[in-house]
Amino acid sequence: MNTDAVAPERDPGLQPERTRLAWRRTTLAFTVAAVLAARQVAGGDLSAAGFVAVACSALVWLGFLRVAHRRVLALGSGPRPPAMSVPAALAAVACTVALAGFAVAMVV
Repeated sequence: MNTDAVAPERDPGLQPERTRLAWRRTTLAFTVAAVLAARQVAGGDLSAAGFVAVACSALVWLGFLRVAHRRVLALGSGPRPPAMSVPAALAAVACTVALAGFAVAMVV
């Protein structure tokens, strides 16, 4: 029996495509939240802290776009995409939590 045989190439099926689409949906939802924050500023009834929160929301949105774009590109790199790095995952979580925090700051 030959134990040196190479394992067959894994066929991931449509899983990378579904994951790419999930990242794009998440990015769209994040964009909607950032646009609603900008709309809050357009209303004119926002304090100075609210303006700072909106500006920070825009920066967090840009950071999340960067993380998501890198992940979508990595998922399209081949039949077996690499696992998401821990710093990238932490950045995505931090952006999400920060956006929620800034939303609370705008409302209060």
